[in-house]
Amino acid sequence: MPEGLVVALGGHTLVRAGEPAGIAAQRRNLRRALRFLAEVAGSGCPIAVVHGNGPQVGHALIRSEEALGKAYELPLDVCVAQTQGEIGYLIQESLGDLLRAAGSERRVVTVVTRAVVEPCRPGADTPRKPVGPFYPSPPTRPFPVMEDAGRGYRRVVPSPRPLEIPEAPVIRTLFEEGVVVVAAGGGGIPVRRQQGSLAGVEAVVDKDWAASVLALAIGAGRILDLTAVDCVKLDFGGEHERDVRGLTPSEARRHLEEGQFAAGSMRPKIEAAVHFVEGGGREVIITSPERAGPALRGAAGTRIAAQG
Repeated sequence: MPEGLVVALGGHTLVRAGEPAGIAAQRRNLRRALRFLAEVAGSGCPIAVVHGNGPQVGHALIRSEEALGKAYELPLDVCVAQTQGEIGYLIQESLGDLLRAAGSERRVVTVVTRAVVEPCRPGADTPRKPVGPFYPSPPTRPFPVMEDAGRGYRRVVPSPRPLEIPEAPVIRTLFEEGVVVVAAGGGGIPVRRQQGSLAGVEAVVDKDWAASVLALAIGAGRILDLTAVDCVKLDFGGEHERDVRGLTPSEARRHLEEGQFAAGSMRPKIEAAVHFVEGGGREVIITSPERAGPALRGAAGTRIAAQG
């Protein structure tokens, strides 16, 4: 069997800066971002797709809050579940069309997926995950905000680390049987163990961490992390900005300690990549959707692997 691949698709791949955050735009952007996967699917490679939901879950919260008194309120974990279904449907539709056009008979299935997160402890539920739209200045709203990597201000919500994916055995079966599985959408619906059951948590799990945990659980060898830049950069935005084509986990840790990567954007990608490689995964490739095909062939992007 060819080596399995997990594709981590950022929520901003669907909702691009400067574009209206509507369904039509997300469909267009998905077809553009996923075109390369039709070729990969033709090779018989097992494929799973994990997607972010930062913009979408923030909009879901806004809709819930603005509708108070007219419709029932939605807790954040249910907003994650709703956007998981919404985006999963759009991926199924877009990727299914691309596969059929390429003559492939592979099916695309979305699995509603939970993520068991770290226990409640000091700092675990501190709001730090940016969601929703950008604001040019701090909004006068009753929720915490932070400046997001020089792009404006955004609402922030808790984002505890995922420890396991309860649905991983089912996902692995589909993955190994050749079904393209959309799973752990939005990082998975966050839950904690509570008196023998799993209870929802008001949080949004980082999709890069969820992709790392899921990939190890289903035996995937590689993660392709699609983001807004073609490769990882050091001194990003500065006079000495430079591209990085390869990193070992130890090199990546050193750059993390130096504060090279922004907390709301590249930092979780690097941390999750180190976790995957040190956990037994072969490599993580970070690049843009436009460079995904060349990156898989070794001609673009940044590789994080044991040998750099």
